Amino acid sequence: MTMHLAQLNIGRLLAPTDDPRVKDFMDNLDFINGLGKSMPGFVWMMEGSGEPGTGNTEAKIGGDPQFVANMTVWEDVESLERFVWGTVHRKFYERREEWFEILGGMHFVMWWVPASHEPTLDEALERLAARERDGDSDAAFGWDWLRAAHMHKTHGCRPSAA
Repeated sequence: MTMHLAQLNIGRLLAPTDDPRVKDFMDNLDFINGLGKSMPGFVWMMEGSGEPGTGNTEAKIGGDPQFVANMTVWEDVESLERFVWGTVHRKFYERREEWFEILGGMHFVMWWVPASHEPTLDEALERLAARERDGDSDAAFGWDWLRAAHMHKTHGCRPSAA
């Protein structure tokens, strides 16, 4: 059975989506999401309202309008790495502290899914909780768990931004 790599990244914006403090982030969501969708190895992305400039910020967590999620599926880890750290996405990733609060717990998880599976947000949040509770495992993991992942070693989160 062919397996693909799913990832969930959550964050809490420093301000509401229409606030000038997160304007640069919001103004570039469609561009960055479109870039991801055009990358070799891209499979699927959790979509939001479809309104221009909102990306998938409609996928709120716990009813909190500032708690947003991004979930995608990729053919392999190399494809995801190329997008995250080998495109202009990296410049936005490096600016995340300008727009997002520093969370006290896990904010990122990956796991393998059957090629035709589109994970739900609830499923992804369960994986995130499992990683936070149990650490990296075959069911829920971070970059270090994947032998094929290399770019994160020089570009990953600093402890202060985790």
